[in-house]
Amino acid sequence: MNNYEEKVSENLIELKRKDENNMNKNTIISIIYTITMAIGILVCCICDVAISGTLTWSLITLSSILITWIASFPVILLGKKGVLVAMVAISILILPFMYILSILIKVNEVFNIGAIMSIYTLVFLWIIYILYYRLKERKLLATGITFLFAIPFTLLINITLSKLIGEPVIDVWDILSVFILLIVSVAFIIGDYARKKGFVR
Repeated sequence: MNNYEEKVSENLIELKRKDENNMNKNTIISIIYTITMAIGILVCCICDVAISGTLTWSLITLSSILITWIASFPVILLGKKGVLVAMVAISILILPFMYILSILIKVNEVFNIGAIMSIYTLVFLWIIYILYYRLKERKLLATGITFLFAIPFTLLINITLSKLIGEPVIDVWDILSVFILLIVSVAFIIGDYARKKGFVR
């Protein structure tokens, strides 16, 4: 009994040590990532001021880099645990970002079209997140359903763009894309079924 308890205790200590090492490694990577982003912003601003005498196009780069950092930093620092934080952050910030971007570029359509596309994309991403969370033990099935959901999502995007900018609702490439998505989806779902039945390990 004592040997069993000692073994369990050693395993717990080892797991804790691994978690601490991973956290330390992620912290270092996060710091390097942040410094790299900051250097990129600084270089863009310096070049912009040197060329234009003021901040012009660099503001677009600055806002884009900042939202990218906000969305990706939690994942880099916390791994899978940071995905939810990143999802919440991007959900809150994407519409203000599109608005600021439209002001900087001075094209209203950037916000009008971008806001609708952003909302569609966020809904799709949240569906995927919930799907993988609920089917964490069956990732093949989750992936298959994701590809399946991508078909109506693609059609919804096309219909919206058709109404906003007069693009054709569907063309030959869209038909090909839907066909490929359907094949990939079925392949993953069959793979999940085979694994569940014990045909594949």
